[in-house]
Amino acid sequence: MFTGIVEEVGAVVALQRPDGDGADARVTVRGPLVTADARVGDSIAVSGVCLTVTDLPGDGTFVADVMPETLSRSTLGQLVAGDGVNLERALPVGGRYGGHVVQGHVDGIGVVRERRAGPRWEDVTIGLDPALARYVAEKGSIAVSGVSLTVTFAGDDEFGVSLIPTTLAATTLGGAATGTRVNLEVDVLAKYTERLLSTTGVLR
Repeated sequence: MFTGIVEEVGAVVALQRPDGDGADARVTVRGPLVTADARVGDSIAVSGVCLTVTDLPGDGTFVADVMPETLSRSTLGQLVAGDGVNLERALPVGGRYGGHVVQGHVDGIGVVRERRAGPRWEDVTIGLDPALARYVAEKGSIAVSGVSLTVTFAGDDEFGVSLIPTTLAATTLGGAATGTRVNLEVDVLAKYTERLLSTTGVLR
């Protein structure tokens, strides 16, 4: 489990297609902080996607395999060498809980539609699939490329967030221009609630 509090912005070293068919991928990411105490088998969120460390070359990088489901649901398949990615290690038992419950299971891709600069912050509007919009509520939580954010407004196919100076400076969202694709993970509590109500007949 993660909290959506980004620890560092890492850099993609390589994205390889081992079988040449594009079905899966292997990504190498540079992240000196998150690899400092990492072990093979650990989980690291890469721009909101939970990946399992499969190799640690020892140079501040880690390697992870990316399955077809992840490539179809997230932006990881479009990464190229040099791209910045938000990195967060899994929350340790007893660790400080600073964001919200983030699983690292991306639900879909959003697109930055508008950015409006304030004196020290920015208001950002992000478009999303209407099928996901029902899980987004004003003042609720959402993870955008692995960053825990509070929803400022919720529409039928878009929502808003405000980025504080720290988020602008310490995550990739600071440079996410209009048109940028971002990974979205809605609040898991909303999905479980819908599932529970539907199986009990309340939503039928």
